[in-house]
Amino acid sequence: MFRDFFRDYRLLLRNVPSANVTLFVLSVVLMNLLANKELVSLPYLALDCGITLSWVSFLCMDMITKRFGAKASIKISVFALACNLAVVALLWLVSLAPGHWGAYYSSGLASVDAGLNATFGGSWYVVLGSTISMLLSSVTNSLLNQFIGSKFVRDNFGTFAARSYTSTLVGQLVDNLTFAIIVSHTFFGWTWIQVLSCSVTGALVELLCEVVLSPIGFCVVRQWERDGVGQAYLDAQGEKNAASAAAVDAVVAREA
Repeated sequence: MFRDFFRDYRLLLRNVPSANVTLFVLSVVLMNLLANKELVSLPYLALDCGITLSWVSFLCMDMITKRFGAKASIKISVFALACNLAVVALLWLVSLAPGHWGAYYSSGLASVDAGLNATFGGSWYVVLGSTISMLLSSVTNSLLNQFIGSKFVRDNFGTFAARSYTSTLVGQLVDNLTFAIIVSHTFFGWTWIQVLSCSVTGALVELLCEVVLSPIGFCVVRQWERDGVGQAYLDAQGEKNAASAAAVDAVVAREA
């Protein structure tokens, strides 16, 4: 079973365009670093600089779901999360290493080193909250995207927009709410009104970012389809589904 799982994973990683996977992984890693810097801080709107890239990961998920399906999108999301955790572990180890950061030499203040070590070292509850929220939002976004897409007959940009915008809005809400509850409410003392209002407004801002560039994502997926990108993976999944269906039919026939 595990051998088949990893064989399927390797086939998926070989078939999903490397540019998409790279952009996905970079967006997940960088948005967690950028989240350390505050962008907007209002009573009912709190945004960090991670929002400049958070929509990228959702657009990548929508593109993968459109071509390869929800299961493939979730697997790539897990791969991106694993890469992010590896980077987090590396940065934590670096923050423990002796020596000064480059910024120390322009100020001569030990507090500069302490601040940078704290920023790059991170906090366990922030890492935990971001990992859980990203995992839940990825599953929600991918499954909802595929479900909505299955309800349409036409395969055009309107369909892509409907499935992507809806799933992204819901997925971002899940992401923001989960993180706000685990981290902001529990450790930073946010009220429930702040949790809800900031999660909703943040999701709307992130959705707007995706709306602007979703036409490019649709054109890229169309090119994948025309070029037959990932056909080996799709064929393998089709054979696996056919074999599973045949096995179920055989069991039903024996019981009958």
